[in-house]
Amino acid sequence: MSRKRTALALGMAAAGVLSVASATATAVPRPAAGSTTVTPAGHSFKATLSGKATLKAGAVTVTCTVSVATGTVPDAPGNHNPAGPVSSPITPPTYSSCTASLPGVTPTVTTSGSWSVSMQHGSPVTATMTVPAGGLVLQTSGLANCTVTAAPSGPANVSGTWVNGAPPSLTFTGATVPVTVTGGFGCPTSATTSAFNAVYKITDTTDPAQQITVGP
Repeated sequence: MSRKRTALALGMAAAGVLSVASATATAVPRPAAGSTTVTPAGHSFKATLSGKATLKAGAVTVTCTVSVATGTVPDAPGNHNPAGPVSSPITPPTYSSCTASLPGVTPTVTTSGSWSVSMQHGSPVTATMTVPAGGLVLQTSGLANCTVTAAPSGPANVSGTWVNGAPPSLTFTGATVPVTVTGGFGCPTSATTSAFNAVYKITDTTDPAQQITVGP
């Protein structure tokens, strides 16, 4: 008799896909990153989930409808990088009001540690949310009792895009993060990655009349 293994791994919040390449004498150098400026310098911001965040692996989707994180744009001159991204620390994003597509399973998401988000001006503007080692843990109860730990071996980058606007938005589409899974029957212990989809709206909490903007 075969048993269907339920995939419940969670990928995050975020960001850029981490890549490692060997340096060789014949390697083609990558183009230098352009300049980035995030304004207003020193202003605090809040990222609020718009709609829902879906956390999917295999045939199972975990959906959360509430998620919030806060952060601060670096003070000048730290809000400008002439040759690369500008990074801001953020609070660990909270995730609540979560449900699973598998009946009889209740998911709970816990986050911790030092998170950050960096912006690189370009077309499009790219964003990288960094999840610290073990910074996100999904636990399920009910028909399957599993623990899914994101970024188990060290910090992981989650890729996304930023769009300036009123308000600006930060979008993650099919972003991946490494995970490990422990638990008994029904837990996808062979899973090594999980996908994350979400759109966050960004508000300037220092001066709500202004917008956080990423430029050159």
